[in-house]
Amino acid sequence: MNQPPAAPVVERVDAHHRYEIVVDGKRAGVTEYRDDGGRRVFFHTQVDDAYAGQGLAAQLVRQALIDTRAAGKRIVPACPYVAKFLKRHDEFADIADPVTPEVLRWLEAQLGR
Repeated sequence: MNQPPAAPVVERVDAHHRYEIVVDGKRAGVTEYRDDGGRRVFFHTQVDDAYAGQGLAAQLVRQALIDTRAAGKRIVPACPYVAKFLKRHDEFADIADPVTPEVLRWLEAQLGR
């Protein structure tokens, strides 16, 4: 008898400043961030092509934002996908901050760009 596929699992990987979504033991996608004091600045979200169209990016970002709230941090959506997600999910509006030029300069310095 075949096992049904395991439900995707979202994990925070602090050493790499990202959340990963894992499907059947394989990393299917990531959303990357840097913490700036009480703010978590999300700047990149990607799901591998092999897992596209399964709603994994939304699951990943939702869990990352829930975890961010639980950590007492605010969200800064420098990532276009996270920004789009926040527009559709106003349950996170109370902890979302705008992306400002200052935040973008800080992020570029953090990433060494």
